[in-house]
Amino acid sequence: MARVVFDLDGTLVDSAPDLQAIANALLHPLGHAPLTLDEVRGFVGHGVAVFITRMRAARGIADADQATLLAGFLAHYDTAVGLTTLYPGVPQALAALQQAGHRLGLCTNKPLAPTLALLRHVGLAGQFAKVIAGDTFPTRKPDPAPLRAAFDMGGGGPDLYVGDSEVVAETAARADVPFLLFTRGYRATPVSDMPHTVAFDDFNALPGLIAQMSKAG
Repeated sequence: MARVVFDLDGTLVDSAPDLQAIANALLHPLGHAPLTLDEVRGFVGHGVAVFITRMRAARGIADADQATLLAGFLAHYDTAVGLTTLYPGVPQALAALQQAGHRLGLCTNKPLAPTLALLRHVGLAGQFAKVIAGDTFPTRKPDPAPLRAAFDMGGGGPDLYVGDSEVVAETAARADVPFLLFTRGYRATPVSDMPHTVAFDDFNALPGLIAQMSKAG
């Protein structure tokens, strides 16, 4: 059986609408144009501080405002889950993988508190044997250390990482584990230009793909 670790934002859930709402609530009083969903999805992946840096760059906001905007964002981050939704087929896929005996983990650059709040909101609390968040270690993805820690949940079999973005692909490559690319997430790079082992666009197909890779491994 495999140990399967998932990314979160853009992989299991579409959280961009909630992130957009927080960001635009910060931008509006400053007189800046709101972020589009496409912009938000392009800013996700390296943690909150990088998100704010990219937001500032897109709206010409000074570096000196980084700390204030970051604090404002974090003040609402833990409870910003109301607009976040699961991608179709995710609960069924996770249930099928657990029933087949695979161990499931989570490795995200989102801080732990909003990660746990989000998992509770979408009904996935308790589904993962190991949860590694963006503040679990001093380093975050694409450093491979958090991903390697996420695989430390007992059992054996091949280690597989499921995600959607360039950051996740680089993390998998640096950890030297197969990468299953969910193509409906937040990537900006064409699928053909991203290193991956398998690509899929429907979570209903994931249990079968993992079964095949487990046998091959």
